[in-house]
Amino acid sequence: MRKEIDFMGKSKIFITISLILIAVSIVSIFTRGFNFGVEFTGGSEIIVRFENKQVTEDDIRTAISQISEEFAKARIVEIRSAGDPSNVQKYSIIVPKTYEPDEKQKIQEEMEKLLSGKVVSFNEISGTAAEEIRRGTWTAILVALVVLLIYITIRFRFIFGIAAVVALIHDVLITMGFFSLFGYEINVAAVAAFLTLLGYSLNDTIVLSDRIRENMRRYRGRNMENIVNMSINQVLARTINTSLTTFFVVFVLLLFAGNAVKPFAFGMTVGTIVGTYSSFYIVSPIIVKWTKQ
Repeated sequence: MRKEIDFMGKSKIFITISLILIAVSIVSIFTRGFNFGVEFTGGSEIIVRFENKQVTEDDIRTAISQISEEFAKARIVEIRSAGDPSNVQKYSIIVPKTYEPDEKQKIQEEMEKLLSGKVVSFNEISGTAAEEIRRGTWTAILVALVVLLIYITIRFRFIFGIAAVVALIHDVLITMGFFSLFGYEINVAAVAAFLTLLGYSLNDTIVLSDRIRENMRRYRGRNMENIVNMSINQVLARTINTSLTTFFVVFVLLLFAGNAVKPFAFGMTVGTIVGTYSSFYIVSPIIVKWTKQ
């Protein structure tokens, strides 16, 4: 018979680790803040077209860094359109700053000279639009948490729902703290990572909660800690295999993908680790403590 791991016996250690990570995250968020992308701050997007010339993101960054510090840190993304000829490349260059018409003209001329390409558009992303995106993002996350609480409460018990929401807040808060700590940009891709993280974390929680409920019915009168330990050990292999598969994919993206994908990959890399252990060491102790009371 396989020996079971005593997860509940080690729960205090991991709860302490979580509290430390949360404290570090909160301190970093309030002292360092976030590196918000242009979607949240407003700025400018310049699209440059190249014909009969192969250029890379590094080529563009090296050239435009001569214009100003903002352009040295610009987000550069290649745009691929189905109708474009094979000898045509287009790049989107995004900076968190807006410019007056005369400044735009000067930047456009300098950019075309440095890149030997054609600036086809120079558009502003207004602060109003950025504020709407920011408000919509927080609304989406809050609505997701409320819906998840209702769903798990209906399917399981209210305490299971509370435990799941606490774990989700724990996961998102720590992941956001890491974004602040390491200076990764929070943009639409990062928000997609947060929402995807909610789904992954919830999936682990539902699988574990379902097994706990099943074992509570099967082993009535048995110590709750034993039931939860048994349940975690029964779903452990599945959870670890799923998490490792996801982790390796997003970690490879983090190492080798372009800058446009890195915020998503970073969020998922951190979130996969945090989300996996939160289902064991955040959800489970809450259920055990509440059930005892």
